[in-house]
Amino acid sequence: MNDASLPPARFLHDLPAMQARQQPDAPALWWQGEATSYATLNRQVDRLAARLAAVGEVGDRIGVLAWNCPQFIELIYACAASGRILVPLNVRLAPAEWLYQLEAAGVGLLFADGDLAQGLGSGPDCPPGLTVVDLQSGYDHWVREGPVASLPELRPEDPAWLLFTSGSTGRPKGAVLSHRSLLAGLESAALARPVAPGDRYLYPFPLFHVAAHNVLLQHQYGAAVVLLRSFNAEETLRACRELGVTTMSLAPTMLAMLLDHPSFSPADLAGVRTIGYGASAMPETLLHRLLAETGVGLCQSYGMTELAGSAAFLTVEDHRLAAEGRPELLQSVGKPLATVALKVVDEAGNVCRPGSAGEILVRAPQCMQGYWQQPEATAAALADGWLHTGDIGRFDEQGYLYIVDRKKDMIISGGENVASREVEEVLRRHPAVRDCAVIGLPDTHWGELVCAVLVLEAEASDAELAAHCRSLLAGYKTPRTWRRVSALPLNAAGKVDKPALRRASGCK
Repeated sequence: MNDASLPPARFLHDLPAMQARQQPDAPALWWQGEATSYATLNRQVDRLAARLAAVGEVGDRIGVLAWNCPQFIELIYACAASGRILVPLNVRLAPAEWLYQLEAAGVGLLFADGDLAQGLGSGPDCPPGLTVVDLQSGYDHWVREGPVASLPELRPEDPAWLLFTSGSTGRPKGAVLSHRSLLAGLESAALARPVAPGDRYLYPFPLFHVAAHNVLLQHQYGAAVVLLRSFNAEETLRACRELGVTTMSLAPTMLAMLLDHPSFSPADLAGVRTIGYGASAMPETLLHRLLAETGVGLCQSYGMTELAGSAAFLTVEDHRLAAEGRPELLQSVGKPLATVALKVVDEAGNVCRPGSAGEILVRAPQCMQGYWQQPEATAAALADGWLHTGDIGRFDEQGYLYIVDRKKDMIISGGENVASREVEEVLRRHPAVRDCAVIGLPDTHWGELVCAVLVLEAEASDAELAAHCRSLLAGYKTPRTWRRVSALPLNAAGKVDKPALRRASGCK
């Protein structure tokens, strides 16, 4: 499948082009039951790239506001080939947030689903000079009927993507990822999640998320991508049965939805070799259930937008060790890859000893170039050549990395630091708790109060839950406020949306 005589890819658009030469008839993409070959995908990318090259200049930003679709993938590659910078927008944001990001990035051309584009309106807040192409009704005509131009000469360090961070604290920032950083991210991913000949990889996450690098990874090695518009448990199970899915990526919440679906049968996952997950830790009960009912291997990754992917992995073998008597490994994100340098430092910048928590710093070719037009934020994030992740972590004696919390999710109550993740792990050990999130709420006396938001399997009183926590945690870490919900809100990455929980509680 991979011809060693071919030079390695230097640009994103090299990926489908190389496979079109090696295996033109092999499927590159499955969409709604129909396959698109590598040869066809590459022709479509070439045509779109030539059309984009006739609009504006190299380095212009081109936005995409759409649910997953084949045209989105064409744009990923064609924008790169034309020297334009792709700016994917989160479809779950409010129109005012889209407008802010369009203006901040200086987007002049936007490809959008028609119903989403209506939310932008045409009022005074809409960026002047913005051209919107409707992906449903105007895309094909725009591509085929407009002028074309020759493709520019590019450099690997040229920006390819501008991805806005979640904006949990303040306005979201646009992380600039180059061809080189994205391809370096693929090199890291391939070490932990190798792509096998004939793989069919199901991708249910949004293409506007950095997780889309998994699609590029499959194409780098000639596998087929089974693309879903968005995650749906029934569609995922059907694709596994009918299309022979061999690998996929899911958040633990998604995996639980598969196993709980009325039509689920262990036979549905019989052909699935591995499931990669991130977003949150794997509950021990879910791991045991999956291993008991299926032969699927699990692999967890630790990464972020600024890393163009992942920097550490908890392997399939690590998950087996967890199931066989080392459940604490499930709270780890694994070990750093050989492609990255990763350290944990204290507030003075000194490297922490195993067991001591500090900020996680990463240095690697896959790190972002910086934040778009924010030199001060860039300098702070990339101080001394290390990406300051904002994650608080610790190593154990065996070299496994544990995420203690995000800096922004650290609760300060009565002058004491409370790691919300630590409290969540304890709460999940109570048999009545299906899922939970811990947040800090403002308090005039304590500064912040620890608040637990719970999804319960069975009835449990506040006193019972508090006693459970108090038996395992210090008093100041035990939640003082308890709230029950039917489901926790999730963001585009499948993570619990804590900013939304804070807003629902009347907090900013």
